[in-house]
Amino acid sequence: MPPKKFHQILRKFFDDFEWIHITLGLIGNLTFFIGSILFFYQDLQNAGIWLFVIGSFLMLIGSVGSGLVRYAERKKKQDNSKSPYKNMG
Repeated sequence: MPPKKFHQILRKFFDDFEWIHITLGLIGNLTFFIGSILFFYQDLQNAGIWLFVIGSFLMLIGSVGSGLVRYAERKKKQDNSKSPYKNMG
């Protein structure tokens, strides 16, 4: 797949599915929080560790995805502002 086509697919994915990154972040926060609470109970610490790790990973994915969406939006605005045809409408 040519790099330009791949870039267009990624941009469409990030533009259309921004809510996925927000949802992953929220689920990650909830899982992280529940895992943290489970650390207080000796019998549930192992489950707490796994929820903590999974939640941290989901929060990371959500943050990276949101950051990429913002970067793509900013890049798109910069590209549009540099267009020689913007004042010809």
